Amino acid sequence: MPRTLDPELCHALAARIRYYNEMGIHDFYRRPPLVGSVAVQQPSIDVSEHSSEHTTEPGEEMSPRKAIAAATAVVDEAILEPISLKPEQSVSDPVQALKIIREDLGDCTRCVLHKQGRKQIVFGVGNPNAELMFVGEGPGADEDEKGEPFVGRAGQLLNNMIKAMGIQREDVYIANIVKCRPPGNRQPERDECATCSPFLMRQIAVVKPKVIVALGATAAKTLLGMNSSMMQLRGRFYDFKPTGVLSNDPNWDGCKLAVTYHPAFLLRDPRQKGEAWKDLQMVMKELGMKAPKPTT
Repeated sequence: MPRTLDPELCHALAARIRYYNEMGIHDFYRRPPLVGSVAVQQPSIDVSEHSSEHTTEPGEEMSPRKAIAAATAVVDEAILEPISLKPEQSVSDPVQALKIIREDLGDCTRCVLHKQGRKQIVFGVGNPNAELMFVGEGPGADEDEKGEPFVGRAGQLLNNMIKAMGIQREDVYIANIVKCRPPGNRQPERDECATCSPFLMRQIAVVKPKVIVALGATAAKTLLGMNSSMMQLRGRFYDFKPTGVLSNDPNWDGCKLAVTYHPAFLLRDPRQKGEAWKDLQMVMKELGMKAPKPTT
């Protein structure tokens, strides 16, 4: 019987395979585990139904390169939303395209958050042609009240961080992983993120930023599909493409993604503001930006 992989394991396996492929490593070898001194034969993953390109004749041994390509195809099919045409892709005006996505979202009831006290959906705000995009975790009480992301105390700090970069809030685009407030400002659950994030992916494909800054662990882990600590995620750029959707601009082939602390966390631990500023300086360098000189 074919072995069925746990979805979380599939996600981690696919991310690791892509990581090694980016490093130029394509051949993988697996040794069976030893029980005592006897090698135990592992159950195989049936890929015959998923990829005819990598099939072998009876008795023929599949090469490591073919095996890993077939396994990657299976994993990707299991975890990635199939790319399909979206209604906004026929529109060249990003303002109109974002409006179409918002209308498609509607009065969303796709996950349990719609019946757990939310007042309204918090879609996103900012420059639809922004080079820089910030993605947070989810709306808080102030955001749920006003229908706009990052307008409370954490939002004021984010505004100050943006100003320190020499730009204004109106110059960037701001959104969240989930668009409804989790009760008690708790972290969004995995299924809630998975249900809501496809709309964020469509927003990203419309805005076509050069750099995305993931604010906090939840945003970073959801966008990157990596279950790593903030210490491991920060300090570098990741190549990012929104999954499940294509941009209507063939010249846009994704963007860079950086990770930094969520402003709410910085309010709780101001000692980390210096580290967050290092992350933003890295982003500024990538975008060719210079911080304004301090005024006396």
